[in-house]
Amino acid sequence: MKKTQFFLIDRLSLMVVDRCCLAMLLTVMSVPSLNAQTSVDVPDTLSLSPRCRQDSLVHEDFVERLTHTRWFQATFSGTALIVRGLLVKSEDRQFRQLRDTYAPHFHTKIDNYSQYLPAAVMFGLKASGVESRSSWSRMLLSDAVSMAMMTGVVQGLKHTTHVERPDGSNSNSFPSGHTATAFMTATMLTKEYGHLSPWVGVGAYTLATATGLMRIGNNKHWMSDVLVGAGVGLISTELSYWLVDAICKDRGLLRPGDDRPKPIDETRRPSFVGLYMGWNVPPGRVRVGEGLSYKASSGTTIGLEGAYFLNRYVGVGGRAALSNLQLEVDGVSSPDNMVDYTSLAVGPYFALPLGHRWSMGSKLLAGEVWYPETSLGSVIVARHHGLLFGTGLSLEYQLKNRMAGSLFVDDGFQIMPDSQNHGYLHTLAVGTKVAIRL
Repeated sequence: MKKTQFFLIDRLSLMVVDRCCLAMLLTVMSVPSLNAQTSVDVPDTLSLSPRCRQDSLVHEDFVERLTHTRWFQATFSGTALIVRGLLVKSEDRQFRQLRDTYAPHFHTKIDNYSQYLPAAVMFGLKASGVESRSSWSRMLLSDAVSMAMMTGVVQGLKHTTHVERPDGSNSNSFPSGHTATAFMTATMLTKEYGHLSPWVGVGAYTLATATGLMRIGNNKHWMSDVLVGAGVGLISTELSYWLVDAICKDRGLLRPGDDRPKPIDETRRPSFVGLYMGWNVPPGRVRVGEGLSYKASSGTTIGLEGAYFLNRYVGVGGRAALSNLQLEVDGVSSPDNMVDYTSLAVGPYFALPLGHRWSMGSKLLAGEVWYPETSLGSVIVARHHGLLFGTGLSLEYQLKNRMAGSLFVDDGFQIMPDSQNHGYLHTLAVGTKVAIRL
């Protein structure tokens, strides 16, 4: 009982820190002008009394001014990823269990090249005569400083922390150099050519994220290695551009207005596709075999979620996830005692605007869950599948016109992993999600 209480307290504390990290992550690069925000009443949001509206505007004024500062824009997103990576370090083996269950033989060399692809695109566009943010000399200087910062931090940490890789090949796992490079080059490309289209940044960071996931799939890195590496790559590039801007001023700066925050289109329907990651909070007991019952201690979940909204309030969508639950077998809780499962669910999605950038989301889902063959102590649980039902709440903050992030709590019921038991397993997951607005 005390162990469960300590676990719940630990998870709640992580949610609080997650919220702080998300607040930093979710105030990215584009903040609408102060005058536009304070002079226009946003329709279709929750109505407030005059006093409450005034207090809200004062708070939003402070947030707007804070997020306009260059130091905040240069550090918040990378810092959020680094903090999140340190928080999930205790769950590394559970995330690795998902890889070992669903892609144990995955191997690719694409990640060796994809880390450099955003930089190749940037230099290709520059060589083709497409106008960038900076001149050749200024761009090369910014990129060289970025590379020096990133390499120094990554190699310094690798040779001081001595974290063993998941495959046991060496002790230079933390942080991921491939992921740091990928996010560094993605930020370079977005800095120089993000003015062409918001999809330049979306594509660059999607490729960087794929590089990090491939490093996990190749069994070369833990989840924490990848998250911290991504943060180092982001911060290194942001700080280098900030430093070069401070030194060079306007010399070689071809598009001086590109770093100014862009206004949010509040009439856009909140259709999205996103990547989410969270923890499965202990729901109770898992029944297998005849009369056997195991206590669930923890778990992880990672997946994709998306929805198409018919208007600003109602849409249809779905969620695909890989998840697991760690069980206590013979009184021992260990990553070797896992119930893994894959789920796919669809249903209606709902959104309620709360203000300028904030909204609340909900959903009602139904679908299927699949369990692979599992060994729990001396018990072999055969493959099994069945129905699941779920709902959830999320608090979302819109980063920019095509990017948003949220905290979520998902609650559901799914068939037990053993076909001999016809009851339903209660699941509860908490975590964060970053989404692309469509």
